[in-house]
Amino acid sequence: MTTAASASAVPSVTTDVRVPAWAWALLAFAVFALYFVSQENGALLSTPAAQMLHELTHDARHALGVPCH
Repeated sequence: MTTAASASAVPSVTTDVRVPAWAWALLAFAVFALYFVSQENGALLSTPAAQMLHELTHDARHALGVPCH
């Protein structure tokens, strides 16, 4: 037997979480930067630019455990 008083005593568990736009932009930038440091080998950049980026981030790639040769 349930009554209206006992049914209304159950708290609502819904929450409204709002993430600011700057946080989404920062996350997108971080993912894009991680892609460039770890995987960019000419897919988005021209060959000379990709080679320069590869040489600039070469040691960081190996430090992160990403094979590049």
